[in-house]
Amino acid sequence: MSHWFARIAVFIACVALIAIRAPHGHRSLKVAIRKSYKGALEKALLPIAMLSFFVPVIWVVTPLLSFADYPLRPPVFYTGLGCYIIGLMIFHRSHTDLGTNWSVSLEVRETHTLVTNGVYQRVRHPMYTALLIYSLGQTLALPNYFAGPSYLVVMTLLIAVRLPQEERMMREEFGAAYDEYCRHTKRLIPGVF
Repeated sequence: MSHWFARIAVFIACVALIAIRAPHGHRSLKVAIRKSYKGALEKALLPIAMLSFFVPVIWVVTPLLSFADYPLRPPVFYTGLGCYIIGLMIFHRSHTDLGTNWSVSLEVRETHTLVTNGVYQRVRHPMYTALLIYSLGQTLALPNYFAGPSYLVVMTLLIAVRLPQEERMMREEFGAAYDEYCRHTKRLIPGVF
């Protein structure tokens, strides 16, 4: 199987992720930020996460990372495509359910509400779940030891740092309502964790 299949799939997945996020980001920017919870570590990790998102694009359009290529294995590649699709579906749904409550960093908007419907009925952080599944898809579909897992490594680190901070922020903002919501939902995997 040719690497061109992987190059096309990776490029389409990257474009799809941007296409899903862009309109939601544009809409949420119209709502003023009431309070920011961004810490120094998040400020450092966010640009790294954004840069790591483009590592696969570098692999697609240049030979710079070809030193780390390995043969494309169809079963692994197709599993990666499945992860891409599932991750993008959850990513879209979580953005849609959040509406203007979404922010790229830990911020509370003027009209911020506690969202517990839609995909948020199942898990508290479905967008993180979506990004982890998406980045697992990249790891499997992109046959390069460096570019393949690059986003998964950075997203795992970012989410590990950010998840407790985001939960503290939500608890501070929504108090008992958030505690009650936590009693009925898991963080990332329905019924498990």
